[in-house]
Amino acid sequence: MKRRTFLVGGAGALGALLVGWSVLPPRQRFTTAAPLPVQGTQAALNGWVKIDADDTVTIVMCKAEMGQGVHTGLAMVLAEELDADWSRVRVEDAPIDNIYNSVQSVIDDLPFRPDHDSITKRTVVWFTRKLMREGGTMMTGGSSSINDLWTPMREAGASARAMLIAAAAAQWHVPAGECMTESGYVMHPSGHRASFGELSAMAAQQALPDKIALKDPARFSLIGKPLRRIEAASKINGTARFGIDALPDGLLYASVVMCPTLGGTVASFDAASAEKMPGFVKALSVAPYSGGTGGVAVIADNAFRAMNAVAAIDVKWQPGLAASLSSADVEHQLVSALDDSDGHAYYHRGDVKDALNSAARIVSAEYYAPYLAHGAVEPINCTVQVADGAATVWVSTQMPALARHHAAKVLGLDDDKVQVHTQLLGGAFGRRLELDYVAQAAVIAGQAKGRPVQTLWSRAQDFTHDFYRPACVSRLKAGLDKNGKLVAWHSTSASQAIVPEALARYYGVPRIPLDKTTAEGAFDQPYEWPTARVAHKIVELPVPVGFWRSVGHSHQAFFTESFTDEVAAAAGEDPVAFRAALLAQHPRHLAVLQRVAALSDWARPLTHAVDGAPRARGVALHEAFGSVVAQVVEVSIGPHGKIRVHRVVCVIDCGLPVNPNLIRQQMEGGIVFGLSAALQDEITIVSGQVEQKNFVDFPVVRIDECPVIETDIMPSQLHPQGVGEPGVPPIAPAVANAVFALTGKRLRTLPLKFT
Repeated sequence: MKRRTFLVGGAGALGALLVGWSVLPPRQRFTTAAPLPVQGTQAALNGWVKIDADDTVTIVMCKAEMGQGVHTGLAMVLAEELDADWSRVRVEDAPIDNIYNSVQSVIDDLPFRPDHDSITKRTVVWFTRKLMREGGTMMTGGSSSINDLWTPMREAGASARAMLIAAAAAQWHVPAGECMTESGYVMHPSGHRASFGELSAMAAQQALPDKIALKDPARFSLIGKPLRRIEAASKINGTARFGIDALPDGLLYASVVMCPTLGGTVASFDAASAEKMPGFVKALSVAPYSGGTGGVAVIADNAFRAMNAVAAIDVKWQPGLAASLSSADVEHQLVSALDDSDGHAYYHRGDVKDALNSAARIVSAEYYAPYLAHGAVEPINCTVQVADGAATVWVSTQMPALARHHAAKVLGLDDDKVQVHTQLLGGAFGRRLELDYVAQAAVIAGQAKGRPVQTLWSRAQDFTHDFYRPACVSRLKAGLDKNGKLVAWHSTSASQAIVPEALARYYGVPRIPLDKTTAEGAFDQPYEWPTARVAHKIVELPVPVGFWRSVGHSHQAFFTESFTDEVAAAAGEDPVAFRAALLAQHPRHLAVLQRVAALSDWARPLTHAVDGAPRARGVALHEAFGSVVAQVVEVSIGPHGKIRVHRVVCVIDCGLPVNPNLIRQQMEGGIVFGLSAALQDEITIVSGQVEQKNFVDFPVVRIDECPVIETDIMPSQLHPQGVGEPGVPPIAPAVANAVFALTGKRLRTLPLKFT
């Protein structure tokens, strides 16, 4: 009885604590646990902004700049509310602190459709938001940066502005309510005027305001303007510092060769030949850290000598579990999973089985998408110095707090003994969410007797030891009544699951059984199917998978939008009209679809290409990361059956457009990125080894192949949504649909090609 009383009482107390915690307001996101570091005459007004006596405004950035322009967009948000002089705005990387934890990216990964609204969803979102503020991590990904920090950055700017006004009012002995701000100055109708720099020290002594008044969007002077990127000049004049540009004094270099078989390790190695080579310092074996593959590293006095020396080492490998795996095996296992299971249903509406049984016509198809590498321009690298019981890490990473933790763990240090300097990222697309290269570099540097070491992977090692976009198979079935009206939609796909594997790598936790990202792009679209079931089956395979640009949307959009076109053709309907009929209750999506049809002259016949080849159009509409994107492409078929894309018309509704320049750049980049995957790229595996080793095997669309891209941004006052990834998903199905319109042949496998 005592034990039972203890258990019941303990459970009751825990429940009471949880209830009490849940009703507390969310943790503040204004001030860091430790004061922000300042230099010279700088004064920190909160955890997001510092102002110098020379009027320089430094905005603290907790998101990684990897080409998406987020430093510019976020700086604009805070500077807008601060009323800063944009010409005086600078940015610097944030320290590691809970106020910078990523919240929205985790909210977006909850398994709810965007148009789903219930007390359950609101409760789960509330708890998740609180949990991430308390125990989350700093992260850049999921096209969530501006969405996540829209309110905190605005509030930080408005709070700092109020503190500047309070300082001026106290100095001038006037009511604060009579003061105004404009372009870096506080002013009073009496003629008083002081710059932010003149007031900064006194402002930093003011209390944080209890209430914050945000600007009416009608008064925005920066937000909505196509301002130039804040880091553009540094990239032009060469002062920008990427990961590979870290050059601390006394720097050594390391090159690594990893087991050719994914997940393999080193059985033994002989470094006798390498030891005789000039510049050689040390050779060592490295384990498969943080989900990676084991290998051998050589430290030398320059990068070229390190690469030559590691190539001379004789290694005997211990292959991993993937040793007998091939791409054909992967596809067979995915198809078999669909034969054996109905999967987990992420969306279910009505009796789809009965609707299919009573349908006048059934349309069915099977689609396949391969593994894909990230192919970031800057190769994997990380610089670490281990000395005096501490470590310093210079790295291009999307997760600085976890990078610190993984480096500390392999070095046997406490996290607070590791300092991370986040560099600019020369491309990422999700690859730099991983920690394998950080842990590996830390271990290598630990053998350098206090000197810093830059570990730099060759391009071949990068391509053959990535965390790949999962291969996926999808079976789709639709039912039409005798009038050609859609009555049922059934979709089941199979692939590996990224989130369970990533959480195991990041935190060492057991794998969770579900992953919304496996089915995103399939279950969460706006189409008003009368009956539907959308499901996914997780398949375990010994190939490392990770977050690739637009994640599940990258292939599920191809399946969903291509099959939607198939059903429209079976119904004898125009593809745009067929989609419009399924969007009666989704005016936002319908407006985007109608806009892209108008801008692309959808109803007007196309002329032939310059070489006389006939052309056709294809359309795709997709929602991802809160944004709605529609694309219409024009294609022709060239010599040897080569698919040529001449023009892409892209329309996006991403909520309030913070900076139109950034949005257009990301749509263009996403389209080129997506076209490369749609037409050319795949990762193939033979005996557990990846065959592609460089861009010659995994090409990017060249300038002479790039279509004309026209981007239109829908006006909106909604909360800003994602931009970095939503341009990718629609392009592959739009091309496939255009090819069908042109040739009558339906291509259901990526990359798209005629066999």
